[in-house]
Amino acid sequence: MARKRYAEEPEQSDRWLVSYADFITLLFAFFVVMYAMSSVQEQKVHQLSVSIGHALGKKNASPVAPKASPATAEPDLLPQSVARRLKSNAQREHSRMKGVAQTLDERLSALVQQGKVRITRSIRGISIEINAAILFAPADARLNPSSIAALESIAEILRVQPNAIEVEGHTDNRAIETAAYPSNWELSAARASRVVRLLVASGIEEKRLLAIGHGANRPVASNDTTQGRLRNRRVEIQVLSGESSARSSSAE
Repeated sequence: MARKRYAEEPEQSDRWLVSYADFITLLFAFFVVMYAMSSVQEQKVHQLSVSIGHALGKKNASPVAPKASPATAEPDLLPQSVARRLKSNAQREHSRMKGVAQTLDERLSALVQQGKVRITRSIRGISIEINAAILFAPADARLNPSSIAALESIAEILRVQPNAIEVEGHTDNRAIETAAYPSNWELSAARASRVVRLLVASGIEEKRLLAIGHGANRPVASNDTTQGRLRNRRVEIQVLSGESSARSSSAE
């Protein structure tokens, strides 16, 4: 009796897909690791390498933790030095501004005692508040000749300082309507500009100066009384501190 021949099984032609799939998986894992290592978050790289080790069956894998860089080894060193430097600079600026305010107070002592000039200090800097009555005639922006000497004294002190200076014009709330000044806006701005022009003529650089007209919008006293309105008609010379000067320059 003849033997039955069994047909040979055809060779499978898709076995290469298994190897190819394994290769793609490993390649994908390699790029994931490379991407993670490009991140500055080294702790995540460490966690990822541990996870891949577990996935590959290496349960005891314990990759070496990355060495701490000098910046991470002593994280408080740089901030403390910066804080000390900033504090030292602030103390020097505070001392310098205090000296400027004292010099202004001494130079303008007669007007300060009469209540026509007020010198105050704040975080923003030094404020020199000058009553408009000694600077201008009513409804006018031309400087009184008698006020020029006081403004020149102020300019002499501020000329050697680096601070930015803002000159603000203020009025009371009584309406004004003339050919030259249709409203308090124009009058306050013209008065501030006139003071700025004198300061420039006295040697202060133009780039340090700014003229602002506020009209009647920033009263410091009640406009219901004569004394209050007199106080509100004023020019303020704001000598900005170092920090305020930097903000003012960056905003331009």
